[in-house]
Amino acid sequence: MTLTRRSTLAVLGAASALSGASARAAEVKARPPRLWYRQPAREWVEALPVGSGKLGAMVFGGVAAERLQLNEDTLWAGGPYDPANPEALAALPEIRRLIDAGEYERATALADAKFMGVPKRQMPYQTIGDLKLDFPGLGDVVGDYVRDLDIDGAMATTSFAAGGVRHRREVIASHPDGVIAVRLAASRKGAISLDLSFASPLKSRPVASVAGSTLVLAGTNEAAEGVEGKLRFECRVEVRAVGGKVSGRGTALSVRDADEVVLLIAAATSYRRYDDVSGDPTVLNKATLAKLANKPWGKLLADHQADHRALFRAVSVDFGRTSADLSPTDERIRQSPVTDDPSLAALYYQYGRYLLIASSRPGGQPANLQGIWNDQTRPPWESKYTININTEMNYWPAEPTGLASCVEPLIALVEDLASSGARTAKTMYGARGWVVHHNTDLWRASAPIDGPLWGVWPTGGAWLCKHVFDHYDYGRDRAYLARVYPLMKGSARFFLDTLVVDPKFGVLVTNPSLSPENDHGHGSSLAAGPTMDEAIIRDLFDNCLKAEAILGPDQAFVAELKAAREKLAPYRIGKDGQLQEWQEDWDADAKEPQHRHVSHLYGLFPSDQIAIDTTPKLAAAARTSLLKRGDMTTGWAIAWRLNLWARLGDGDHAHDVLRLLLGPDRTYPNMFDAHPPFQIDGNFGGTSGMTEMVMQSRNERIYLLPALPTAWPTGRITGLRARGAVSVDVRWAGGKLSEAVLTATADGRHTVVHAGSTLMLNFRKGESARLVVRGGALVRA
Repeated sequence: MTLTRRSTLAVLGAASALSGASARAAEVKARPPRLWYRQPAREWVEALPVGSGKLGAMVFGGVAAERLQLNEDTLWAGGPYDPANPEALAALPEIRRLIDAGEYERATALADAKFMGVPKRQMPYQTIGDLKLDFPGLGDVVGDYVRDLDIDGAMATTSFAAGGVRHRREVIASHPDGVIAVRLAASRKGAISLDLSFASPLKSRPVASVAGSTLVLAGTNEAAEGVEGKLRFECRVEVRAVGGKVSGRGTALSVRDADEVVLLIAAATSYRRYDDVSGDPTVLNKATLAKLANKPWGKLLADHQADHRALFRAVSVDFGRTSADLSPTDERIRQSPVTDDPSLAALYYQYGRYLLIASSRPGGQPANLQGIWNDQTRPPWESKYTININTEMNYWPAEPTGLASCVEPLIALVEDLASSGARTAKTMYGARGWVVHHNTDLWRASAPIDGPLWGVWPTGGAWLCKHVFDHYDYGRDRAYLARVYPLMKGSARFFLDTLVVDPKFGVLVTNPSLSPENDHGHGSSLAAGPTMDEAIIRDLFDNCLKAEAILGPDQAFVAELKAAREKLAPYRIGKDGQLQEWQEDWDADAKEPQHRHVSHLYGLFPSDQIAIDTTPKLAAAARTSLLKRGDMTTGWAIAWRLNLWARLGDGDHAHDVLRLLLGPDRTYPNMFDAHPPFQIDGNFGGTSGMTEMVMQSRNERIYLLPALPTAWPTGRITGLRARGAVSVDVRWAGGKLSEAVLTATADGRHTVVHAGSTLMLNFRKGESARLVVRGGALVRA
């Protein structure tokens, strides 16, 4: 296929200084953010994602043959199962004794034999397959080809000219209507002909059929790891043609000589919840499409974009623009290591928000390792929920960038895990409460998996509880806190029952556990009381105590929490000045000195137990650790380092790390994060890190421009959210704060910090304050 260069140029404009929601909307309308390309996608990581939260599609933008790779968020392998190992409880005391005795290899062998989940691996996320659109009669030579993804309008578009006819193809994934919708249009009547068919890699061999103007693919999911496939699924494509003829032949539909074609794609499975697969996907799909019987494309599009923009336009961002802004997205990524292109960072920022809106909406599943997009039946790491960093990183930008509703599927996941994890806690630890280890899946499996070097880590659920409390802390909805606090309390009860005294240090520790995926060099990764565990549990206990004070204290429980918290292991600084990763000073002994995980720095970010202004010695030790780890690593791990350097107040170092993240080694042509392979958490971590450079909400304070890099002398982010239910707009010029506007959505008192100046504000709900710098001091204008 031969493509001619698109000649249309965008007009570069100065960033608007307007404020408020209407001004942000005007800015977006004037220059909508988009990814664009001069050629179709050849590989999956070049295709463009659309998603409704429940349904996802990757759009390749082919001319004579288009491919829509489809996902439905509950199509996973297997069925309801409980992997808790009944042999674990009896083995637990001996595993602990061996660890206390320093016999780590023997402890690992015993854990592998008696303490792992059954089966040892969890279920993979799967794909429906491809909807194939073949266009007979289209030649190989086309002109004025462009494919793009408008992330403000949430629409993927392919346009080109062929044989004197302009073709335009639009794809959306509508959350309000529950469908993926495709519109095919041409500048000449009768110019659209296509053949529709399915192709699926599922070994369960789903069957395609035709019913009138509808194409259906129906089947079952696959078995995995000895767990039988229990799901039924269906994908239903309704064809609406203006003019021309629609006909079926075998397992395909054909459209000939139409003026316009709209495809409505509905998909569902029999999944109802992790222990119930009694749903009827056919009934669900027919009901979805029946509601749209009289709804034209224009209304579908308008409702979809209104729903998306209500979230997306909450935040506006501008880091400045250069001529690099005019190039196609893949060229910009390729040239980013040697080009000054600040608006590429802004595009990446908003793309992260777009991806979270598209992959995590109320009523659906949380964003997994690949969000919602996956073209394989056995994807890397099963594309599940890895909760020793990756799932949490997915949600780092949600609260501060105005996407609080996108957290709801994560809260629902925790609610499920509190139930399934209670069985694991009782069966494997003889404990109250609930526990989940380093991964879970659609079926809410909560036992240790993969192997003891990775899986014997009991604080995954406790880390998720931080997000449960953060959702309250940013919104201050007391009724919500009352509903979810039992989740936090149950997690805390598990640790009250299972923390043990370290015989060497006399502190309360987890045992057995590990510092995620990092071999300490003494025969295993298994250890007692790794730094990350103690920090996560400290956050859990502290947040429980805050909730108790708000909701009315359970005095006995509060006393138990306080007593245990005081005995948790403190942070330790090692012989090289580093923050120790373990109770022992083993950092220099670790097998991978530049390991991708920086788990012991959890206290610096995402927690705020360590900070440059509250615990400077610990912050300096964290900096030493970070320097020893290095910057170049996997995509998501670079994103974590970006957040950490921002918390250390080093904007230029943070920006250097950001450039690594945006470069072609760690960003695919479609801007997906490259581990490699693709993992979406790096995208979300990148958005979070840039937010942290401009605004931090920690330690009961709001910090303005705490890590602004010299590469962004002028810019703005508006619509950010801080703890305590307050929105924050920040604008700067010449590397200095121009103004900040804070608007409270609840009564509260806020401390604002900028460049060493501190200002106390008392707000009533709905009140705003404009802050400026005068005489070096932050004042209310």
